[in-house]
Amino acid sequence: MLCQRCGRTICGECQQQAPVGVHCPECVRELRDEQRARLRETRVAHGGPRTAIGQRTRQWLAQPAPVTIAIVAVTALVGVLQILPGNLSGQLMHFLPYSLVEPWRFLTYALVHAGVLHFAFNMMILWMVGPAIEERIGRLPYLAAYVVSAAGAAVAVAWFTPASAVVGASGAIYALFGMAIGMQRMLGRVQPALLVLVGINLVITFAFGGISWPAHVGGLAIGLALGFGIGAVHARMRGDRTTRAAWLVIGGVAIVLAALFAARVAVLL
Repeated sequence: MLCQRCGRTICGECQQQAPVGVHCPECVRELRDEQRARLRETRVAHGGPRTAIGQRTRQWLAQPAPVTIAIVAVTALVGVLQILPGNLSGQLMHFLPYSLVEPWRFLTYALVHAGVLHFAFNMMILWMVGPAIEERIGRLPYLAAYVVSAAGAAVAVAWFTPASAVVGASGAIYALFGMAIGMQRMLGRVQPALLVLVGINLVITFAFGGISWPAHVGGLAIGLALGFGIGAVHARMRGDRTTRAAWLVIGGVAIVLAALFAARVAVLL
């Protein structure tokens, strides 16, 4: 038999059936390679992922609230690691004298908690408030806002209680409260239940000892700034311009927080 593609003679054992006639093994491999190359080109042309990791990443991002889920998962993993021997809380907590030489503590303190109830309460509130904000402003802006809020809450602690050690995601959670209030106000009417929830948490903040009020109040103030700013953008713009403007709001808040921290360090030194 002759290969319908290259014309070479092939034996009965080697020939492979084609839509018309038969192909030799070499031509079959070449056709498969060409099909794979065309598939890659199609994926690139349509903005699709080129690798299996890229495909899994896109599938992850396509599900509801992937960033919120990731934050909860990473925080839970760190919580499990806290149970193991060692002093993980001491290595990750925010304590200004340590944070000045180990700046990652301005973020990592939000991953460790003072106990199971502390962790469970923070993650419950995060799951209640976070997904709606994530869906509204987008995955990456939401992640950036969360990171900026956590760092900003630590800056508030540096200003008002610089000698205190702080753990927990509460500062970033209060920022989400503030973002929800600000965005709802700029786009319509604030839900009364949200205001009641924030009010109850503020009462708890000041009624019990051992709670960092600067982190909570500072986080809420940062969230209000982000929420009113991003809400104003969403009320006046549409499409890609909205995302770009939201990034400008987040960047502006981050610059202000960096300036406040620099001023605080200058005062202390």
